[in-house]
Amino acid sequence: MKKLTCCLLGTLFLLSWVTRSSWAQKNPVPLFAKQNLVAWCIVPYDSVKRTPEQRAQMLQELGIKKFAYDWRDQHLPTMAQEITTMRQAGIQLKSVWFWVNGGSDQVLDKTNEFILETLKQQKAHTELWLSFNEKYFAGLTDQEKLKKAVTAVDYINKRAQAINCTLMLYNHGDWFGEPENQIKIIKAIGAKNLGMVYNFHHAHEQVKNFPALLRQMKPYLTTVNINGMRSGGPKILPLGKGDLEEQMLKDLKASGFTGSLGIIGHTENEDVKQVLEGNLIGLKQILKNLGETAALQTY
Repeated sequence: MKKLTCCLLGTLFLLSWVTRSSWAQKNPVPLFAKQNLVAWCIVPYDSVKRTPEQRAQMLQELGIKKFAYDWRDQHLPTMAQEITTMRQAGIQLKSVWFWVNGGSDQVLDKTNEFILETLKQQKAHTELWLSFNEKYFAGLTDQEKLKKAVTAVDYINKRAQAINCTLMLYNHGDWFGEPENQIKIIKAIGAKNLGMVYNFHHAHEQVKNFPALLRQMKPYLTTVNINGMRSGGPKILPLGKGDLEEQMLKDLKASGFTGSLGIIGHTENEDVKQVLEGNLIGLKQILKNLGETAALQTY
């Protein structure tokens, strides 16, 4: 009986580990293949102000098959149309930006509720990329921040699960944007479906610690949004124009990470298609430098 109990405990531990580690295993596409790229930050920053139909056409022309929906209030009236259009164009809705302002007794505001209801009505089973306004934790000690974050994230995660969506914690600076704090939140909640998204462009101060942080994040990490990187900035830089992103991508591959890669259109007053094209050119040069010949054949 004792031996059987030990075996059962060991099996449960292994199943728990497999569940947690399966984020990366869900994606059969090679890391640097073009099919693995996710277009991110392409709605609010587009000087052309494309419609959902024009945006879908742009992604088809670029050969990008995944899309993460970033929005501002003026875009939400066409959110349902965006989802339908991308679906018809054969483009996967990888995620939706889920920004929590706080400042009231309710965790979620009317904008958050609108997004959840739209996803429910559209039967869009996707990821929510969650971050908080820094005001949400203003004036609190680190322990108080952790307690408040655990309560809020647990609640939002249950709301996401209710519409068959998953919740990913997104580094957007401040206390909540620190990977170590996000991992504390995930561990405190204990939900196996919680994950993380890591953005190069919000991580300039973490560059020196990236390999160590990557080891900690990897069990939870589903997407890495990539950017040209130099110590101290600027925040946004085309791929291939920095001096650090090549090594960071090399480290990412060496870690065994097999999730998605986000390619961003986050610039002010530029045609986002041209921004994405510039990033694709830079990424191809990096892949050439890294000897990723098989991946290059997909571009």
